[in-house]
Amino acid sequence: MRVGVPKEIKNHEYRVGLTPDSVRELVANGHDVLVETGAGQGIGADDAVYEAAGASIAATPAEVFEASTMIVKVKEPQASERAMLRPDHLLFTYLHLAPDAPQTADLVKSGATCIAYETVTDARGGLPLLSPMSQVAGRLSVQAGATALERAHGGAGVLLGGVPGVAPAKVVVIGGGVVGAHAITMALGLGADVTVLDRSIDVLGGLSARFGAALRTVYSTRSAVEQYVLEADLVIGAVLVPGAAAPKLVTADHVRRMKAGSVLVDVAIDQGGCFETSHATTHAEPTYVVDGVVHYCVANMPGAVPRTSTYALNNATLPFTLALANNGYRKALADNPHLMNGLNVHAGQVTCEAVATALGYDYVAPAKALGKATAAAA
Repeated sequence: MRVGVPKEIKNHEYRVGLTPDSVRELVANGHDVLVETGAGQGIGADDAVYEAAGASIAATPAEVFEASTMIVKVKEPQASERAMLRPDHLLFTYLHLAPDAPQTADLVKSGATCIAYETVTDARGGLPLLSPMSQVAGRLSVQAGATALERAHGGAGVLLGGVPGVAPAKVVVIGGGVVGAHAITMALGLGADVTVLDRSIDVLGGLSARFGAALRTVYSTRSAVEQYVLEADLVIGAVLVPGAAAPKLVTADHVRRMKAGSVLVDVAIDQGGCFETSHATTHAEPTYVVDGVVHYCVANMPGAVPRTSTYALNNATLPFTLALANNGYRKALADNPHLMNGLNVHAGQVTCEAVATALGYDYVAPAKALGKATAAAA
């Protein structure tokens, strides 16, 4: 199979779909890999490194899309990339379709087969291709929040860990999953006063056992969210509903009543955000202020540390990439129901129920969609 790796073009996105090590594995399995020139520059891998791994170098993204059957990316395809998709293309990347009607419409129109990293599952009910970036984003959220709390960046001028004789900042983490746990690790490590809110007693119990008395665990209700958000210096939104738009847990009224100079970091912004006042920002302009509260809502947060992020992501995606390339997507999906859960769009049909519900499409089960396409081809 010819596997194509275009250079990412989202604002300040420096990650790349395949590392040179992953290219070498694909080539060893008999596949051709075409990498756009400069695609790996952000992770310190120039064209010569990719050529040494066995890749060919393309001069333009158009060349990559034209010559490749499988497109491996990191971020959702931008409008100019979506225009190059064909019905015979297999797209493997993050998509986050539920809050993105224009992208979904373009993917449906393209007829391509689109597998989303973020809805691939595992036997434990986890999201193995989302987890590495959730780990990175969780840790980065505390760094970003600590910076935003500095007066020069619009914050209240509070040091996250305080100093002897001065209280530390109050950090509230909404959601105790992978993002939340890694945010807690960083915030506690910096000496902050940390509270986590979650609706799962099992999650709260696990976090309590892991972090001990240093972490305050609270069952999440509307009253609890209101109480702790209004007291917080830094709130980290770490809520995930797989494939669906994030619920708006912090309202505009909460924001109006928060302390001036407090900070909101919305890690759920890829799924529409969990704060009512959130809208996506970029690394070029990461923050904005609403009612005196600083909002950090960068939609590709892990792109700030592309080397760490790309290698962590490829550690998780490579087995699936190899399965798709070695077996073709039909057999790979049939052999692995967890990979099948990653199928979001196929042959003009929406095959992720959460996306269909969020955007008003007819939902077609993945196996049924694949069967329909086979029958049509026959």
